[in-house]
Parts: sequence; C-alpha cells; structure tokens
Amino acid sequence: MTISMRATVRTAAVLSGLALALSACGGGGTDDASGSELSGSVKIDGSSTVAPLTTVASELFTEENGRVQIPVGTSGTGGGFEKFCAGETDISNASRPIKDEEKAACAAKGVKYSEFTVANDALSVVVSKENTWATCLTVEQLKKIWEPGSKVNNWKQIDASFPDEPLKLFGPGTDSGTFDYFTAEINGEEGASRSDFQPSEDDNVIVQGVSGSKGGLGYFGFSYYEENADKLKVLQIDGGAGCVAPSVAAAQDGTYKPLARPLFIYPSAEALKRPEALAFVEYYVGNHAKIAEAAKFVPLNATQETALKQALDALKTQAG
Repeated sequence: MTISMRATVRTAAVLSGLALALSACGGGGTDDASGSELSGSVKIDGSSTVAPLTTVASELFTEENGRVQIPVGTSGTGGGFEKFCAGETDISNASRPIKDEEKAACAAKGVKYSEFTVANDALSVVVSKENTWATCLTVEQLKKIWEPGSKVNNWKQIDASFPDEPLKLFGPGTDSGTFDYFTAEINGEEGASRSDFQPSEDDNVIVQGVSGSKGGLGYFGFSYYEENADKLKVLQIDGGAGCVAPSVAAAQDGTYKPLARPLFIYPSAEALKRPEALAFVEYYVGNHAKIAEAAKFVPLNATQETALKQALDALKTQAG
C-alpha cells in the first residue's frame, strides 16, 4: 500500500518554508544530518497513522541530503513489526508500543532496536456531515457499539433520542495499532471487537466510507480528521469527566480521555550503524516539534520532550 496522496500534498505545501526555518535553527539540529556526502536508503514501514509524520521528516531530510532515499510503507503497526523483526526494514512506525510477542520475534532474529516517542495523537471518532443528531458519545456507548458480539445496527439503539437511522461501521484492520489501541481502551481488551464492520489499513478508505454514509461511524488518527474536516464531523468523547473534543491541547494535557496516545518510531541498531540511517533518526527526533506541527500532529508535551532528549543523547553516546 502506498503513502496517501494527502501526505504528499501536505509535504509539498510545508516543505520549502519549514526547511528554511530549520536551516535558520542550525540545519537539522545535528552535524550528521547536514552532511551532503550521505547516500544510500533507509527503509521504513508500519503504522498508517505515523506514516504522514515520517513522510514529512523524510522529505525535509532529503532536501538537505538528496542522495538518500527513504521510502515509507504503510502495512499497519503489526505488519510493520513483522517486516522489521524479519530484518526487512530499518525503522518501524508504530501507533502503539511494541508487544511482547513482537519483542520475542525480534530477539529470535537478533534484531535490536531503540524506541522514540515522536508525537502524540488524539484518536478521533467521526461521523458523516449529514449526521445532525450526535455530538458526543460516552465510552460506554462506544463499547455498546464496538464490543464483540454487538448487535447494535441502528443509531436509535445507541440513544433513544437519536433517529431511526441504520448504523454503518468503518475502522482500521486488525494489523493496525489504531485498532489495538481503540479496542483496549474502549472494550477493555486489545483486539476485542465486533467483526461485522468494514475494515481497512488505508485510512482514506475509512474517510470515504463514513463520509458517503449518513449513518456512518468510524475512527482513526486526529490528523486524518483534520485533513478531511470538510467531509466529516468529529464527535466529542465523554470518558467520565464530560464531553471533550479531540485537539492538540486536550491530547497534551490528558483531558481527552481515553483516546489520546503517543506515537513511535523504532530504528534497528543494525541500521544505525549506517551513517545515513543514524543521521535521519537524529534529524527526525532532533526536530520533532517542527515536524509534528508541519504534519498537523500533536507535538510532545514537556515531560515527553525531556525523555526524548535523553533517549537521543543516549543514542549519540552509543553511536560515538
């Protein structure tokens, strides 16, 4: 599956201005990232949510290092880790932390790695613009809709005040970290979900499905909603303390519960022995805030930023 067109368009729009801004701040923030002699390729796969963020990072990096190629695939967090632990990729994008079984798979193949939190997300529940009745759903209502065995197929079954309108569900596939996160937070168990919905690893398919159905409902990362706000309506979520809409501020301060989450990249230790891969990772994490802003993601909060700086310092020490 290829990177969505929206990522390419977004990157083109922000690239020139942001590259100048980063140059004014000292290139990529690291000496390695500014070297014009770098060449080679850095293979990346994984989360479709994180892919647009990494695409912006790679485009900005290759503006200064044109001989380095950085293809970004989107086979889902789980699919990405399968490739990564098999040694097929250099970096894995992930919208959830690596699982124990994935750690074991990597260990079995001798694949060592680092974990970097590079941005945040506010997982967004969306409906059609034609939906004039729903503005906020509780976690209990979401569970009623999405739990295994659910027979809810009409909006009136969710709330008696809602109209008699068929409910059509769209969501990420089972290889998606977004699916894992949503099911864990809403249904209480990762992977626990009704199966009679239309799944896709391509978030644009979910956008099309929900926007084209008056009674449609789906979920994906916040940046996909922002890119399609003209086609969709986002719902507020009541996690027990009142209705809160997904936003940068709500994701950073923890008020958007329980669907705010961190996003990750996992570079392999073997890949970081190559100067082009090390330079890219240093560039990415060294300029995470500007990259997140350009890609319309939620930047790290102060605590996360401190932890990332420490992780980057540790990586530099190991590489040196």
